Amino acid sequence: MPRKLFCELGPWAYRISLWKVCALRHLRNLRSHDNIARERCCEPLPCLVYAHKSLIRRRLGEVDMRLQENKAVNLGLAAPKIDGILIRPGETFSFWALVGNTTARRGYLDGLTLSKGRAFAGVGGGLCQLSNLLHWMALHSPLEIAEHHHHDAYDLFPDFGRQVPFGCGTSIQYNNLDYRLRNGTDNTFQIRVWTNETHLCGELRAERPLPWRWHIKEINSRFVREGDGLYRENAIERRTVDPVTGKTCAAEVIRRSHAKVMYDEKYITCQIARLPS
Repeated sequence: MPRKLFCELGPWAYRISLWKVCALRHLRNLRSHDNIARERCCEPLPCLVYAHKSLIRRRLGEVDMRLQENKAVNLGLAAPKIDGILIRPGETFSFWALVGNTTARRGYLDGLTLSKGRAFAGVGGGLCQLSNLLHWMALHSPLEIAEHHHHDAYDLFPDFGRQVPFGCGTSIQYNNLDYRLRNGTDNTFQIRVWTNETHLCGELRAERPLPWRWHIKEINSRFVREGDGLYRENAIERRTVDPVTGKTCAAEVIRRSHAKVMYDEKYITCQIARLPS
């Protein structure tokens, strides 16, 4: 039987471990030479790079819909902390530097939180929908993804109105797992994010037009049966396109997923492959 990690000994051990990693992150931030973006502009920059919106209240298996309602509150608190932020040349966008700690004292409620293949309620939960939106927009731009933590080791919920391919998500946890973007171009970018009654909405804008467009596509998607269960596989391809001619100038696979399926197979509508033994 494998030896338990210290953080797995109980809730008290987990809190101590979390405090430790947060303290180490604060020390790294103090020593870092990253120029964190903090300036805002209320007016939108002139050039729209990419826009996207995602449904806030989604039915996810048997998850309590109350957590989805609470997520709407949490997103409504966090989005204004990011809306309008400018990322100038040489600057780095940091999710947690702008949003801050998502505590009950600051008005955050219990939302859906994912960890090690299971879902549970936690204060401030649901904000991964915001980081997912930011990541999806960033993939359609020349911004460099400086810090990104995948949460695709497990496929926790069956697809329901999925717009973004599986494997394009992000994990965030204050102040341990951050989401960061670095602007290595000579252009200034702006993030716009807001909520309405039904959706989380976002725009990535720029000061000047971009010479390219980027298309993200899921390829080689399938479910496969292995010895210890069912797995979901796919790859994410990113294509650089000339906006004038529409021709693809470059293509690369930026992510491959091999995720254990954690829900009932009856929700899978496609054929399941069997790997040779």
